[in-house]
Amino acid sequence: MIAQAKQLLQTYYGYSSFKKGQEEVIQSILSGRDTLSIMPTGSGKSVCYQIPALILEGVIVVISPLISLMKDQVDALQQMNIPTTFINSSLTAAETNQRMRDLANGLFKLVYIAPERLESERFQHLMNQLNVPFVAIDEAHCVSQWGHDFRPSYMNIRRWIKQLPVKPVVAAFTATATPKVINDISANLSLVKPLLVKTGYARENLAFSVISGIKKKDYLIEYLSTKEDQSGIIYASTRKEVDDTHRQLIKLGLKAGKYHAGLPEDERIQYQDEFLYDDIKLMVATNAFGMGIDKSNVRFVIHYNMPRNIESYYQEAGRAGRDGEPSECLLLFSPQDIVTQKFLIEQSDTDDSRKKSEYSNLHNMIEYCHTTKCLQKHIVNYFGDEDYGECGQCSQCLDTREFHDVTSEALKIFSCVKRMGQRFGVTITAKVLKGSKDARVKQFGFEKLSTFGLLSEYKEQDLIQLINTLVADGYLALSEGKFPVVSLKSRVLEVFEGNEQVFQRKAPEIQKSTKYDVNSSLFEALRALRKQIADKERVPPFTIFHDSTLREMCELLPQTEQAMLAVKGLGEVKLRKYGRAFLACMNEHGL
Repeated sequence: MIAQAKQLLQTYYGYSSFKKGQEEVIQSILSGRDTLSIMPTGSGKSVCYQIPALILEGVIVVISPLISLMKDQVDALQQMNIPTTFINSSLTAAETNQRMRDLANGLFKLVYIAPERLESERFQHLMNQLNVPFVAIDEAHCVSQWGHDFRPSYMNIRRWIKQLPVKPVVAAFTATATPKVINDISANLSLVKPLLVKTGYARENLAFSVISGIKKKDYLIEYLSTKEDQSGIIYASTRKEVDDTHRQLIKLGLKAGKYHAGLPEDERIQYQDEFLYDDIKLMVATNAFGMGIDKSNVRFVIHYNMPRNIESYYQEAGRAGRDGEPSECLLLFSPQDIVTQKFLIEQSDTDDSRKKSEYSNLHNMIEYCHTTKCLQKHIVNYFGDEDYGECGQCSQCLDTREFHDVTSEALKIFSCVKRMGQRFGVTITAKVLKGSKDARVKQFGFEKLSTFGLLSEYKEQDLIQLINTLVADGYLALSEGKFPVVSLKSRVLEVFEGNEQVFQRKAPEIQKSTKYDVNSSLFEALRALRKQIADKERVPPFTIFHDSTLREMCELLPQTEQAMLAVKGLGEVKLRKYGRAFLACMNEHGL
């Protein structure tokens, strides 16, 4: 059956070979074995359950918590003439009833549902009457209470599967999962001797950067000026930060939308659709946006604030470059981000044990922001992949900024930490060095210390940044917990004894936009044609062709329909629908 799967891959998706891990997962499913797949965003997880759906008899159920993803994937499958539907809360009662009837009449090969649908007795009854050979569970980490996005509704899946007349093959998919979460997925879904397929966590097309010690708004504006006509997402931690940033971008004349839970639903939907359909290029949002957004041509993701944990960060940053094209992931870090995330943890309704876990996750995130090693390596190591080398393209790997000597400042900081008894945090240490009249400084009598005001010429925020850099470089340590304490590490002895100097890099410069060695005027003409067709068919442009497919057209310049089949991502189905129009465009602009 794998030969049939490869033929379907070429016919419908336009690829002659599977990506890493896909064939192994598909083979496992078709052989009747439960499967757990850990594959990064953009690796083609959806193909792993869509192709078996075309081969197996009956209807395949895809469970996903993401309404927007359902619509995007159904639109894309319908573009390939694969009979697919979804049933979720966005439908009217009449629409739901019609789709249930169509399912009963065997009109669909796949049906996408939210896990809450499994509580419906009517849906359960319908599924019991149908042949359901295979169930795919997307975002499977949601079933783990130790995951970053636990959803209680996912606990219903195991119970529903057990009451089906015939046990289906079950395949669970997620992009990120620690070993503990992997065990939870298998247990909580009652997977039977599942084949575990892990293709690694690295995203080779993504360039990660952590930027600190800058004025965020100024940096953001300058960065966006280098990214004209590119789609990007800007994540912020709070609704207020989203509103303020969005307002600023609009004042600058940039086309931007915004998305957070405080907006009216119709406004959120409008902005989301405008972003998906390329009517606006920028989206400013809290983490309420993006999960399940299948937009493939997001060229950059900026985190205006540090997220709470590495799992969330990698999921959100991974929304860049889903089409495999080079893309950028920037995190604009400041110590205030730590304060904000601690506040959000304390304000949450979770119990003490969950809060303790969240503080531990936050500490891991802080370490990422301060690490001096390869950023991609740090992330994949966190998920248990120890074999990855270095990416060669993150801000750490490529950092060529000049160093300047801060040994004098470092010695004063070390002395201050020691004289404060190594029992206080970064902020109050900076206040003492600044010579602040803060009440807490006086409360502990720190104004009497010899280190009080030794660095008064520095701004307090700059001192906080310098202390955090010394933490990152292994001179100082930060304890875990709600109130982390600064302490000295053994490395400071070398500095005290004059055997080692301390250096710090200068502030970062904005990187220029990535250029592609293709015919840019032809590429823009093809994008315009794609947008025209998408608007006519009322679907997002990326469901017609990915940017990578258009770029390959520019490189290969096929002159016949047969030659068009050599373009990756252009299968026979889409060739029949769109081939002539894109050939005509290339003949007009590129040949």
